[in-house]
Amino acid sequence: MQSTVDQVFVGRVRLMLPDGESSAIFKSPVQGRTRVTPTGLEGDEQADLRHHGGPDKALHHYPVEHYRVIGEQWPECAAMVGAGFLGENISTRGMTEHEVCIGDVFRIGDVRVQVSQPRSPCWKIDRRLKVDDASRFVEAAGITGWYYRVLQTGTIAAGDGIELVERPNPWLTLAEYWDTVTAHRPDPVALKRIAAAEGLAADKAQRWRERAQWLESNGG
Repeated sequence: MQSTVDQVFVGRVRLMLPDGESSAIFKSPVQGRTRVTPTGLEGDEQADLRHHGGPDKALHHYPVEHYRVIGEQWPECAAMVGAGFLGENISTRGMTEHEVCIGDVFRIGDVRVQVSQPRSPCWKIDRRLKVDDASRFVEAAGITGWYYRVLQTGTIAAGDGIELVERPNPWLTLAEYWDTVTAHRPDPVALKRIAAAEGLAADKAQRWRERAQWLESNGG
């Protein structure tokens, strides 16, 4: 799999009006090369470090194609949504959750990154779009984007190639992962297999192991 970075985005924490909550969902495109550290792009921030940021959520990648889906769902938003609108760091075309797998390792410029988990949509998407239940729609439609951990630091820029260099879990696309873990009563065997997938974020692996155990103990 090969693609190209369309744009790179960073943002500082600011207030979301009218309720005054802090967020760094507001991003701006970067000109030139930007340094990638183990916790993300230089100059990028996260407001809620309990749920955002950290080594397993160092970079957020979002396919620009998903904005068309959002615009079709809410035509009143179509003119304002586009690359960077939902707080992503990397925007591309031609890579979606149906082609990318948990654990995939990519080379972007001179950086190596690994897919650790999909994004879990939260209320800030509703605020950003000014639409109730937008986060639920993004989750149900499977258009969440995904997070990378950084295996090798360096710099990235718009125009850099994205090259797949390792795929330890070819059976576990992000779409398959999301369909399984969001099912009402997922198959505990499938959950345990997902929990053991190489590269999956440790907290998610523990969550799905515990969920599988509960299901097995309660007629799953």
